[in-house]
Amino acid sequence: MRFVEQTTSHGLDDLRNELRELKKEKNAVILAHNYQRPEVQDAADFVGDSLGLSIKASQTKSDIILFCGVDFMAETAKILNPEKKVLIPDQRAKCPMAMMLNAATLLEARRRNPNADVIMYVNTHADVKAECDCICTSANAPDIVNDSEKDVILFGPDMNLSYYVRRRTSKQIITVPQRGNCPTHHQISLEDILLAKEENPDAVVVAHPECVPEVQDGADVVASTEGMTRYIKDSKKEKFIIATEIGLLHRLRKENPEKTFVPASGYTVCPNMKMHTLDKMVQALKSEEPEILVPRNIIERARMPVEKMLAISAKLRAK
Repeated sequence: MRFVEQTTSHGLDDLRNELRELKKEKNAVILAHNYQRPEVQDAADFVGDSLGLSIKASQTKSDIILFCGVDFMAETAKILNPEKKVLIPDQRAKCPMAMMLNAATLLEARRRNPNADVIMYVNTHADVKAECDCICTSANAPDIVNDSEKDVILFGPDMNLSYYVRRRTSKQIITVPQRGNCPTHHQISLEDILLAKEENPDAVVVAHPECVPEVQDGADVVASTEGMTRYIKDSKKEKFIIATEIGLLHRLRKENPEKTFVPASGYTVCPNMKMHTLDKMVQALKSEEPEILVPRNIIERARMPVEKMLAISAKLRAK
């Protein structure tokens, strides 16, 4: 499925130029997730996964962060930059997985397991993060879990990432909620993989850990989007079947023009990630709206587990 940029009477070049001028005028930085539309990725100052975007958000000197991702990502940027203005081009860009877990459910699970560490996926809203001991991303989830001093971990909301972590730790993993998932990744089936492999027998299958267990088990490599980009860049193979949201293929093709990439399924599109357009980005910088607002008390409580994740990740990278 190909998404076409929706514009006003301006052409794409005019929008790109206007965006560059506004960014300079407003002292803004544009962060975009790997699943964004190609033209949005190309207009961004940094494109990456949740961990990379969190790191960049924590390091920015800009006054305004224009975040092209889903709601929890922009909230995380606000948590790390409470004095900066964080904008999102389309405030309807919400994460279905994050909506599957609320703070009350997590608090009840914590009450039932008082000796557990609460380590939640970054794909959660700010009020859920405020109830956590640490946050993780798909890039560092096993490392964060194994760094914990506790033997029991409350982990969620993605049951598929929970499966991925469980296979890489000796700790007891209790998934909260039991069946949370990313609908885009969850619908990729083993049949999709086998069919793609039948049509491309020489291809390496690379899957995201938000995919269902049988897809993970059938893949040659399981990694976060950033892990995928690193693996493919270093690989001597020439063809890859990619089991993640289709937006990543733009970056992969751009960075590896000599290699071939095949989507595992033609339906791996997150419609919420595709809501942001160049036109909306321009309008957001012009009006400085929609702005991401997180209550101060939530920011103060959520900041600790997010910063703890960043500190552990930095420690592991330094080894």
